[in-house]
Amino acid sequence: MDKWNQIELFVLTAELGNLTKSAETLGISNATASRLLSSLEKRLNARLIERNTRGLSLTEVGNLFYFKCKDILDDLKEAESSASEASNEPTGTLRITSSSSFCIQYITPSLPLFLKKYPKIEVELVSVNRYLDLIESGIDVAIRTREVEPNNNITVRKLASTRRILVASPNYLKKYGTPKTITDLLEHKFLLYTYIHKPEELHFTRHEKVEVIKVRSALKANDGMILKSAALAGLGILIQASSLIYDDIESGALIPIMSEWQLPKFSINFAYRNKTHLPAKVRVFIDFMDEQFKLNDIESKWI
Repeated sequence: MDKWNQIELFVLTAELGNLTKSAETLGISNATASRLLSSLEKRLNARLIERNTRGLSLTEVGNLFYFKCKDILDDLKEAESSASEASNEPTGTLRITSSSSFCIQYITPSLPLFLKKYPKIEVELVSVNRYLDLIESGIDVAIRTREVEPNNNITVRKLASTRRILVASPNYLKKYGTPKTITDLLEHKFLLYTYIHKPEELHFTRHEKVEVIKVRSALKANDGMILKSAALAGLGILIQASSLIYDDIESGALIPIMSEWQLPKFSINFAYRNKTHLPAKVRVFIDFMDEQFKLNDIESKWI
């Protein structure tokens, strides 16, 4: 039993950065916590945690051991959750990651209904505009545009398709004019998302014709909400996924430009860890989002 207690204490201490808080969380004394941690390091013959005046930090070995132990504890929780599913009621903390734009516009508005349906699930949203390592970060499911994961232990499943389109505010178009041709675009400045490959390079198609141009930027940012705000303020032409600006187009706050020319489609996907048995909390969330997108016919609005 001590081995499991040691691992549980170590993982908690690594996450909280404080042995006293870990002891309090587990309902044990500081002396017991200290003994368990020392016994673990002695058993492994390795220093896992550095102790100094600034607090606690993991050693390189400790960092590697943490991720392995985290997976073990997650699997144990998953096994317990599966065993308790006789009531068919998913439980546990569901850690979801996506861009801040997608979290704000699509995940958060869906949560009241989801949590009403599954009251024993707790959701933790990790909003970042980069691709986290799901295993290292302890993420259950990601929603992102990457179609192939570098790790073979990650499953990718499509949620919907969308495309990037060109839009600008009515004020911008009134001041600088509406571009009518590909060449006209070279006279304008753009609002570019930095986390895509070659953001300045645009590949347009119309019927069988292909045009590739490089545009100038007024602003580059790694967050779609920042760029949308800049577009609404009339700072430039925005190149953005239709999934993130559909409502602004419908309201007339942003006007599509040169819609006869198409930029490439791409997909928005779920990514989650391969498991022999997919945790119920992950399965029901994926099924729920799929259902919401179909019920609201969301994909058809994007393409």
